[in-house]
Amino acid sequence: MLTHTLKLRKPLAVIDLETTGVNITKDRIVELCIAKAKLDGTVEVKTKLINPGIPIPIETSLIHGIYDEDVKDAPTFKQIGRSLAQFIEGCDLAGFNSNRFDVPMLVEEFLRIDVDFDIKNRKLIDAQRIFHLMEPRTLSAAYRFYCNKTLEGAHSAEVDTLATLEVLCSQVEKYDGVKLKNDKGEEYEPVKNDMDALHLLTSANIVDFAQRMTLNSKGEVLFNFGKHNGKPVKLVLKNEPQYYDWMINGDFPLDTKRKLTEIKLKMMIEK
Repeated sequence: MLTHTLKLRKPLAVIDLETTGVNITKDRIVELCIAKAKLDGTVEVKTKLINPGIPIPIETSLIHGIYDEDVKDAPTFKQIGRSLAQFIEGCDLAGFNSNRFDVPMLVEEFLRIDVDFDIKNRKLIDAQRIFHLMEPRTLSAAYRFYCNKTLEGAHSAEVDTLATLEVLCSQVEKYDGVKLKNDKGEEYEPVKNDMDALHLLTSANIVDFAQRMTLNSKGEVLFNFGKHNGKPVKLVLKNEPQYYDWMINGDFPLDTKRKLTEIKLKMMIEK
């Protein structure tokens, strides 16, 4: 498969995960596929079954078709995590609903094995965000709409990953020059064949992947849940410093705790 339609500044790793469930902090990966689109237009695909170390609920197995027996002899994430991190080193990241699920889950798994997987210099491209903005549908419908094909074997990590890459390529072609109007009636072109622009379109407000924090129009980090919903994080930590301890000791993803700690340390430096 070739991806010459995408204007890449660096390799693009398209990721899809099958997991034991949808809880970022408690569930684990059971299958992973990464399709790495390279600058020469070629694609390198890695697909791996992973032993999650916990039982796979039967209701989840019925969705993706992976059972405890299938992964009992598979490597754990700890055994393959560092090689996976090396495989996608220097890559931008993409997927379908990847900003809300696949990338946060992957980051969490890396942090559990002490691999500091940094996304600060990576662009995050979520094909689902583009799709929901332009043509609200599911991945199977997106594949049919953009690629004029029927998605056979959906919920297989490799099938979904390669389908997502094809959808992203087709989205960039289809919406080249297409304009929408914002809430002020001004025309703008949301989808451009540029990873920076697609990152801003699909990932601009992300602070932490669980989205417990978000950015406002001024670039301030706000809490996005609970009693301090909508309040600046720095203001809350200044007026209620114990709130930091509550979150650090609470059932929040490691990524959320790391981002919160970064904000607190920056506040200490700014004093």
